[in-house]
Parts: sequence; structure tokens; C-alpha cells
Amino acid sequence: MKRLIALSLGIAVLAGPALAQNAGQIARVRGGASCPGCNLFQADLTGLERRGLNLSRSRLRQATLTAAVMNRTNFSGADLRDADASAAVFGGASFAGADLSNANFVGSYLQGANFRGAKLNGTVFSGVEMDRAVGLTQAQLNHACGDLSTRLPAGLRIPQC
Repeated sequence: MKRLIALSLGIAVLAGPALAQNAGQIARVRGGASCPGCNLFQADLTGLERRGLNLSRSRLRQATLTAAVMNRTNFSGADLRDADASAAVFGGASFAGADLSNANFVGSYLQGANFRGAKLNGTVFSGVEMDRAVGLTQAQLNHACGDLSTRLPAGLRIPQC
């Protein structure tokens, strides 16, 4: 029994740091530094104003990006599942190959953003301006939702939330 408890504790200790956020990396991003491949899990980046950051392949799962202004930021291949990016500005940003499942972009500006190969399962785009976004397909949007004020590229439509 003691051996089983010790083994369980050892596994928990080893698994813990891999899943937890990295406060140092979050501070670097808040300070304006690029951080590709960083662990920004549950980071609070509310109101952050940074242009052209490289956050490719970063883990931003459950992060808060509300009211952030991050034009031309590279989120390609990043994990943004369950992120709150409402009322944010991501003009010209790249979400190519990113996982945006269950992310909230309500009221955000996504003009010129690249969504090529992005996963949009359960993503909410209500009130979003994205009629000049690139790389969007009808197949992707069929898994997302929006409302009557969602602006999409010509020929595309989105299910209502």
C-alpha cells in the first residue's frame, strides 16, 4: 500500500509542472517579448497591447485575452482551447493550424486574420468583424457559431449560437 501511494505521489509530482502555467513566461509576454512554444496556460493577458508577437505553438488554453490588442501576432499552431478573447483586436494575426475549440471571440476584430487549418469546434464568433479573414472554409465554420452581426468573407455562413 505504501509503495502504491509513493508511486502515485511520484507520478503527480512529475505530471504537475508540465501542466501548470509558467509565471516567468507569462511575465515575459506581458512585457512585450515573443515566446514561441511557451506555457501560458490560464494566463491573464486582459487588455494587453502588443503588436507582432510570436506565440506560435504556445499553450494558451483557458487564457484570458479580453480587450487585448494583438495585431499581427503569430498564434499559428497554438492551443487556445477555452480561451476568452472577447472584445479583442487581432487584425492580421495568424491562427493557422491553431486549436480554437470552445474559444470565445464575441465582439472581436479579426480582419485579415489567417485561419488556414484552424480547429473551430464550438468557437463563438458572435458580433465579430472577420469579412477580410483568410483561410476560412465553410467546413470550419460549420463547427463554430455566430449571430446576425457576424461579418464573414463572401460566400461563407455560420450557424447561429
